[in-house]
Amino acid sequence: VQLQAFGGGLVQAGGSLRLSCAGSESILSIDTMGWYRQVVGKARELVATITRDGSTNYADSAKGRFTISGDNAKNTVYLQMNSLKPEDTAVYYCNAEGVTQRRSYGSLKTVTPYWGQGTEVTVSS
Repeated sequence: VQLQAFGGGLVQAGGSLRLSCAGSESILSIDTMGWYRQVVGKARELVATITRDGSTNYADSAKGRFTISGDNAKNTVYLQMNSLKPEDTAVYYCNAEGVTQRRSYGSLKTVTPYWGQGTEVTVSS
C-alpha cells in the first residue's frame, strides 16, 4: 500500500493550501483517512480525519480553518487549509486505517495504519 501526498509549499500567513493524498490502485477501500503533522522535536499530532461514511474529526487548532474531504472511489483525501498561521508550519502526513487491498484470491483487510511520505508546509509571517 502506498499513499502519495501532494500540495505542500510556502505560503504567507493568511493564505491557503490544499493537500491531496491518494492511495495506490491495489486498495479496494479505506475505513478512515486523515492528516497529521509534525514539527521537528515534537510528536506527530492529529489534524483531521474522515471516515468512509463522511464523519469528520478535527483538532481544535484546525476547526474553522481547515476542511477535510474524501473521494472513496479514488481512495483520496484532501485537506483544504485556509487562514494559515506560522504555527501551522510542519510536515503533513496522510494516514489510512482499515485498508482493504485487492489480492489474487480476493481481498485482505489489515488493521495496520499506513502513512504517506509527508509534504512540507511552511507559513511565513
